[in-house]
Amino acid sequence: MQTINPRHQLNLRGRKVVLAFIVLFGMGYSSTAQNNPSDNLINYEDQWIHYGFLISVHSSKYMIRYSEEFTSPAMDTVHSIIPGNLGGFKLGFVINMKLAEYLDFRLLPTVGFYENDLSYRFTNGTTQRELKDATMVELPMLLKYKSARRGNIAMYLVAGINPSLEASGKGDEQDIGQKLELRNWNLAIDVGVGLDIFYPFFKFSPEIRYSYGLRNMLTDDPNDFSIGLEKLTTQNLGIFITFEGGPSTKRKLGKQTKGAGQIKARQKKRLKGGKGRG
Repeated sequence: MQTINPRHQLNLRGRKVVLAFIVLFGMGYSSTAQNNPSDNLINYEDQWIHYGFLISVHSSKYMIRYSEEFTSPAMDTVHSIIPGNLGGFKLGFVINMKLAEYLDFRLLPTVGFYENDLSYRFTNGTTQRELKDATMVELPMLLKYKSARRGNIAMYLVAGINPSLEASGKGDEQDIGQKLELRNWNLAIDVGVGLDIFYPFFKFSPEIRYSYGLRNMLTDDPNDFSIGLEKLTTQNLGIFITFEGGPSTKRKLGKQTKGAGQIKARQKKRLKGGKGRG
């Protein structure tokens, strides 16, 4: 086995992700409560579809199950195989469609940048690390169940499926006996919770989401790295920040701005009234 030992800049732990999300919640609530006591984007739900974009940082790791071969004489020099927990980020778009008063469907085309690793610990005290980095094109399809608004804040839950495809495919298959080979597409279940925070011209939503991989990513051709494993799946915990635009018209409590169609109708009514008086 060839040793791979690069250094990494993004090493996020689950506790840090949760802590950062709590800070985001607090900042969003504080800024909303202090900036303006009136309600922003009262007519937000009048528009059945909204668009936006998202950014995310995440922490991901492999979940493994040992095979029977792990206890065979061929693997007697390997003490254990330990998955690492590494960070990455995602960028994507938001397409949100209203299904009912408190239920939306969300389509989130996303590009995710991942790093995962396995550390092979040997009985002689040495460790060999196998790093896998991948760029994944993802298409989460989520249902969003939201609460009634309280001022400019509403809570929500999301859940759905997340199919993904490795952008590079299987283009680099050289030396397959010298690295861990995985399948190039995956399917995961995503669940999350977040806050919708309404500002005068857009909606800001911090969210924490967990993704659990359903597919065994090991290929049918075992090698030195995979022979001791029966199953390898993925898990991911991320903080998402989304920005979605408001509707073309804006209303605030005690103040109303009409859309272009309403303004034209009023102008026509005034013109007819003027002709009648003449």
